[in-house]
Amino acid sequence: MATAPLSMVNALPQYRVGAQIGSGGMGEVYSGVHRTLGRHVAIKQLPPEVADRARANVQFDREARVLASLDHPHIVPVYDYVQNLLVMEKLDGGTVFDRFHEGGIDKEQACAITLAMLSGLHAAHTAGVLHLDVKPKNLLFNMAGLVKVADFGIAQVISEGATLVTHGGQILGTPAYIAPEQAMGSTLSPAADVYAAGTVLYEMLSGELPFDRASGALALIRQHIFADPKRIEAVGEPLATVVMRSVARELSSRYTDAESFAVDLAAAATTVYGEGWLERSGVPVLGLSPRVAASLATGSAAREELTVVTKAGDPALADQSAEPDRPKIPALVAAIALLGVIAVALLAPFRLSHDEQAGATIQGTPGAGPVVVDLSKPVTISGTGGVSGPVEMRIRGASIPLGSATSPAITPGPDGSFTTKVTLPPVARWIVGGTVSGEVSWQRESGLPAVQTFTVVVDQHPMASAMGTGSLLLGLFALAYVESTVRTLRRGYYRPAARYTALILGALFGIATWMLISVLSGNELSLYFGIACAAAGAVSASSAIIATERAAALRVAARRPV
Repeated sequence: MATAPLSMVNALPQYRVGAQIGSGGMGEVYSGVHRTLGRHVAIKQLPPEVADRARANVQFDREARVLASLDHPHIVPVYDYVQNLLVMEKLDGGTVFDRFHEGGIDKEQACAITLAMLSGLHAAHTAGVLHLDVKPKNLLFNMAGLVKVADFGIAQVISEGATLVTHGGQILGTPAYIAPEQAMGSTLSPAADVYAAGTVLYEMLSGELPFDRASGALALIRQHIFADPKRIEAVGEPLATVVMRSVARELSSRYTDAESFAVDLAAAATTVYGEGWLERSGVPVLGLSPRVAASLATGSAAREELTVVTKAGDPALADQSAEPDRPKIPALVAAIALLGVIAVALLAPFRLSHDEQAGATIQGTPGAGPVVVDLSKPVTISGTGGVSGPVEMRIRGASIPLGSATSPAITPGPDGSFTTKVTLPPVARWIVGGTVSGEVSWQRESGLPAVQTFTVVVDQHPMASAMGTGSLLLGLFALAYVESTVRTLRRGYYRPAARYTALILGALFGIATWMLISVLSGNELSLYFGIACAAAGAVSASSAIIATERAAALRVAARRPV
């Protein structure tokens, strides 16, 4: 590969400039490393004949400042700008073009990639920057799989504001994806980038372009100007309608901005592929606007119904109020399930039944207890019927082992009775609090096992243990995380995995609540009641998230003009 020109090396002394890694109508790209930070970068230089033009220099200066101000997860960030050189993030995950032609993009991934692309385009358009060369080769992945749009504004700089020019034998705007108004030299708007983004989506979904590219670049451009794109096939409705609107030849029939395109694409994909399609795609999409997030959560069918029922005060629609009531149902379920967590924990049995056939006495208490135990001291165990070998003691909470200990070998008395002591591990004192279950077992001289279960009451304040304080902290953590997610959703930001993480967090909250109430009330821990509380907590948290998503969707729909 070609080495960097000396002028570039001298202009960027803080970077160690490497070999050329790409070239095209937009300029040449070289690798580089910041000498102090060790950050790997890509350095793009305008073509020499363009860089010498004073007007291009001025416009490039202006565009570079705007690009450097863009801070969006789906835009390649610009770190530095010196003498027509843009220093940008270096992405090593390949391009959408490479992945597509290797057969590595399915339909859900295609929609996710497009949402990421549109999110970046919308941010750039808001800042006043048009791309004008959106194509699969300008969509790059980082090593984490995040899609980023590259080369914002550079086509506009090279063309000096024109729409279709040639440079170095290449047509700026890429004939396969160029918008009709861009090819004709008309005034440009974000709709030009929408057209190119729609063409990229069309190609990823169908495997072909909306027009025949076999006849050459100029013929392809004429088709963009004078012909309508062929209908996309093998794509379900309403997704096909969204795609065709994005590549409409007439501006009046096309999406005018990237966000509107993204809103309808998110809803259509949810309708076609079902809820959770974005998570299944495995393509991370960040920075979605509230409108797109709400549309993604409800689907296009739901959005159409929302638009109908929110017509400004039409009394004829009074009986169609089921849709606005939708959030109330999951909200009611969330409240009932939350009360269920507390009720189940309070109704848990005070003591569990135990098998006391072995006839053992623990700490002077015969039978099933309860036995008060200081876990920092040895526990005295007595029994009858002979013993062969040591005695083992175990403590459990809801059938979960919490500690065990074994006595030394025992010599029984003439009548077969024995007394011994066992010392539980020190860590048990820090873990166990409240009331748990105990078990002692030994081998009789006859060879038959002797087993006795009993209730253990720990002789320390329950909050001085992990079961007490730990359950309180776990419950507060789970509650705070769910509450934070709810607040985020209320502000309109979409969290794709919110419903699923809510299930886990809700279950943790249910378990923590059950354990805390049991420990403080002295109830012996019951596994089945713990499972019931976990299930109720999961239902409560996930229902709260669903209710919040639907309420946010309704607010967005209510603001939308009909």
